[in-house]
Amino acid sequence: MDREPASVTFLPEGLTIAARAGDTILDAAIDHGVDLPHECGGNCACTTCHVRIESGAERLSPMEAVEEARLATSAARTPASRLACQALLTGGLVIVTPEEIW
Repeated sequence: MDREPASVTFLPEGLTIAARAGDTILDAAIDHGVDLPHECGGNCACTTCHVRIESGAERLSPMEAVEEARLATSAARTPASRLACQALLTGGLVIVTPEEIW
C-alpha cells in the first residue's frame, strides 16, 4: 500500500522535498540528499538533528518520552523543537529549520 504524500520544506534554503507519510523528517532528508546532521545515526542518542517546526506541527507524530528526555538536554530547545529522527510525518506540509542555522 502506498503511503500518503507529505512535503517538507527546509528553511532558509526554501527547499521543498516530496516525502511519504510514515517517514521521519530525517529519513525524508536523507532520501533527498538534504544535509541534516545526525551524529548518532538517527537513534535518539544526541540532539544533532534538532529542528524547529515553523508550521505543520499538527502533521507530525506526537512526541514520545524518549524524544522529550533527549530534547531536555538541548540549550536551544523551543516549544517548536523536534528531533528529526523521531518526528514521523503524518501528511501535509511541514516546514523545518535545522538547528545549526538558527
